[in-house]
Amino acid sequence: MVKKEQIVEMATKLMNTRETIRNIGIVAHIDHGKTTMTDNLVAAAGLISEELSGKQCFMDYYELEQARGITINAANISLVQNIEGKEYLINVIDTPGHIDFGGEVIRAMRAVDGVILVVDAVEGVMPQTETVVRQALKENVKPVLFINKVDRLFNELQVTEEQMQERFVKTITQVNKLIQKNSPERFGDKWLVKVQDGSVTFGSAYNNWALNTDSMKKNGITFKDVYNYCKEGKQKELAQKSPLHVAILGMVAKHLPSPLESQKYRILKIWGGEVESEEGQAMLTCDPKGVVAMMINDVSVDPHAGDVATGRLYSGTVKKGTKVYLIGSQKEVVIQQVAVMMGPERVTVDEIPAGNIASIIGARDIYSGETVSSKKIKEFESFMSNAEPVMTISVEPKNTKDLPKLIEVIHQISKEDPNVKASLNQETGEHLISGMGELHLEVTRYRIETDHKIQIIVGNPIVVYRETIAGTSPTVEGKSPNKHNKFKLSVEPIQGELLEKLMESKLDLKIRDLKDKDIIEKLINMGFNRDESKKTWCIHNNSILVDSTRGIQALNEVKELIIQSFQETMDAGPLAKEKCMGVKVYLEDATLHEDAIHRGPAQVLPAVGRAIFAAMMLADPALLEPKQILTINVPENFMGAATKELGNKRTQITEIRNEGDVAIIIAKAPVKELIGFSGTIRSATEGRAIWTAEYCGFERLPKELQKQTVTEIRKRKAMDPEVKPASFWME
Repeated sequence: MVKKEQIVEMATKLMNTRETIRNIGIVAHIDHGKTTMTDNLVAAAGLISEELSGKQCFMDYYELEQARGITINAANISLVQNIEGKEYLINVIDTPGHIDFGGEVIRAMRAVDGVILVVDAVEGVMPQTETVVRQALKENVKPVLFINKVDRLFNELQVTEEQMQERFVKTITQVNKLIQKNSPERFGDKWLVKVQDGSVTFGSAYNNWALNTDSMKKNGITFKDVYNYCKEGKQKELAQKSPLHVAILGMVAKHLPSPLESQKYRILKIWGGEVESEEGQAMLTCDPKGVVAMMINDVSVDPHAGDVATGRLYSGTVKKGTKVYLIGSQKEVVIQQVAVMMGPERVTVDEIPAGNIASIIGARDIYSGETVSSKKIKEFESFMSNAEPVMTISVEPKNTKDLPKLIEVIHQISKEDPNVKASLNQETGEHLISGMGELHLEVTRYRIETDHKIQIIVGNPIVVYRETIAGTSPTVEGKSPNKHNKFKLSVEPIQGELLEKLMESKLDLKIRDLKDKDIIEKLINMGFNRDESKKTWCIHNNSILVDSTRGIQALNEVKELIIQSFQETMDAGPLAKEKCMGVKVYLEDATLHEDAIHRGPAQVLPAVGRAIFAAMMLADPALLEPKQILTINVPENFMGAATKELGNKRTQITEIRNEGDVAIIIAKAPVKELIGFSGTIRSATEGRAIWTAEYCGFERLPKELQKQTVTEIRKRKAMDPEVKPASFWME
């Protein structure tokens, strides 16, 4: 075995040879074998023994990951490998498969140039497989395919050689459909995975063997041989003749791009600055002597060193003592240490050049998504995902003296996991923590209680809703408390494709007429009216404020207050103080007092806010509920019990298919109905069901449940149970 320090020493020598660097992610549906496969690569580099590869789960070093047998945190490691007589530096990120930790996958995609998509030979392409492929291709990250657990086909399904090949063809076809549908136009056909060129590998990560057409040419092993070895129980012999790491790493070196190649097209996607500028050219060419340009995709907090920020370095070189700007936070910091992550440990190095994944220590209060640069450049685009927290719990310390520590720990956890959102309930004083689902919140609770030793009282899970409108309102007039200012406005819904594109854009900002021409252009390209786009003042919570007025004196002086009122109303709608989405607000006219003292915040904010609420109440307001796609694997004889349980949960079953004696049920379910679902599905199937859930957006709550749900939320928030009509807001 080789020491980590020796690997890092070899890695630092290869960091400047950018043609032989590969930054790769391992992605898959839960339990398809990502971490087991990564073990093989780690063993091949000499960091763990070959006997333990496939069993140790080296990258699942967090205690809870080992206990539950799932990956929770994306983990980085740098490996040095000799492939075809050439030394390669392979920077690997092993990502989670459970949808509750999908944010880790999204952030990891920013740091890599290629992914190995792992698919279970028996289960095939599952919903989370589709999700991770889409996430990779959104970031212009190229995929190759590893069909894993091939031995299951013989041991469990007892297939013939022909049936085995039919299953392979089916999986490859499904993956290629996803690639063709989601990949950038210029790469549509070029990025398809093919058996013939070696971009598809078959094997068993647990049993340490794999092969593809390239490795078959070298070792002379055919599919027929594989079939016979597996049937005869000689997988150890097969692993010696066709080791997994040889086939996988050969595929990586041949088919996944180096930073020199990938940055030519990736920078155009992930950075909106001027490519002809000094920093633009440095990033396109991956220049280690250029401007430092780095995007942080992961933050961990070390009790001794402070914030450890890991990210992809697109240009320049980071070294100890380098002064850099945190562009989003508008801060200047000095890098205290530079390090390489080696799974559970980090090893400090002198410097890391462009094209690599680096960790920097010394930037306090740094967050994932931050742009780090040696000059004030344009920020990188935000992570490309629409997934958002859909479930909330309230937490408070059992001992009041722990409150300051709890606040500090919640701040730390939300820094390490940006998908955890924390807020304070002003009415009750409780801390509210929102996450992607029950498991995500369970892990967050474990971190508070076990990692940080704070005993907490946890409230029942609460589902996050959204408010919207389905109709167009008439023009409504809002008057300021002193009656000297009047604002006329109306609202209409943003629907369908336009709303989807707005959500994908992740835009949330005030628009300055001259400085934000690129934002206006983005709105026009999405399909919004050109004149309206030019007059848009603000985008917030996927809602838009448009100035439709003409020649009103002093309007600019109250513009900021009107925007503030719009933002506040979109953060807490008229039905139940839930966030609003898909609302377009038109400011049509305004009458303003000539004296500025009579049109201050106390006058403008309530006048505009109440008018927006009145207009929304006249435009068929409704609640939207979050939905998830459920995938349930259950033995055939328990399928009836599982579908009956789903029938009680307002679910739409979209697909049922059989793989051997296992039924796979795919259904769409409201998040509210999934609270406590683990217990009920386990009980109904005697613990035989394995299930995952994938966020799939907000949909209108059924009409018959609207009033009851609004009343429940209002009571929970200590509001008057009755919703106020439009007339109340216009008084």
